[in-house]
Amino acid sequence: MSHIQDISVVNLLISFSILIIPLAGFWYFRVGLAKATVIALIRMVVQLSAVAVYLEFIFRLNNPFINLAWVFLMILVGVFTTLKRSNLSPRLLAFPLIISGITSLVVIDAFFLGFIIHLPYVFESQYFIPISGMILGNAMNHNIVGLNAYFDGLVTNQNLYYFLLINGKSKRAALNPFIRQAMLKALNPMVANMSVMGLISLPGMMTGQILGGNSPSTAIRYQIMIMVAIFTGCSINLMLSIIFGNKVAFDAMGGVKRNIFRKEKA
Repeated sequence: MSHIQDISVVNLLISFSILIIPLAGFWYFRVGLAKATVIALIRMVVQLSAVAVYLEFIFRLNNPFINLAWVFLMILVGVFTTLKRSNLSPRLLAFPLIISGITSLVVIDAFFLGFIIHLPYVFESQYFIPISGMILGNAMNHNIVGLNAYFDGLVTNQNLYYFLLINGKSKRAALNPFIRQAMLKALNPMVANMSVMGLISLPGMMTGQILGGNSPSTAIRYQIMIMVAIFTGCSINLMLSIIFGNKVAFDAMGGVKRNIFRKEKA
């Protein structure tokens, strides 16, 4: 396989010029996304550049404590971003979501890195950090949808919840319709994406490995593995987030706490 073709800094800067097309469209149709897009682009470049420098450093050190600290930092960022985007209370739900993130990551990394790939050193930074990051990033996106749907459903449709309780259902049974709806909304897009993978799109990890010089068959095996890991990790994380979140989300009378949201629902 040929060596990967490098991209110079000058050519990378030139590549930004194609953004004129969507930005012009935003301006023409008065979409209002031009400023946000430019800010997001600048943040992306600065953040990824900083991460590249830092990852070069931690990859060289390959210290388990530094690797764990970096992954824990990613968990914290993911949890507080999830809570902010879901409009949920950090005071009530930050700790349950941190525990959910740690637990799901331990299960996935131990199984795939230790058992499937057979890494002699599970905390190998080249594998541990990127794979953990992919799982956490996807889990954050799906948790935002799932947790918001779950708690918003409980608050806006609390009559259904109380009706089920009054008619002899256990709390667990009364919550099941809301949990099902939340999981459907959060995970259905990923199921749909997996069902057309390879037909409509070539996934990022597979493309990256091919560009990096690996054979397509090796890249496909890694892509299948990582998709199974991501789907399982997202599912475990969301389920545990709901289960652990339920421990703090209800008052003594079994009702949903009104301050579960940052801004109280009307």
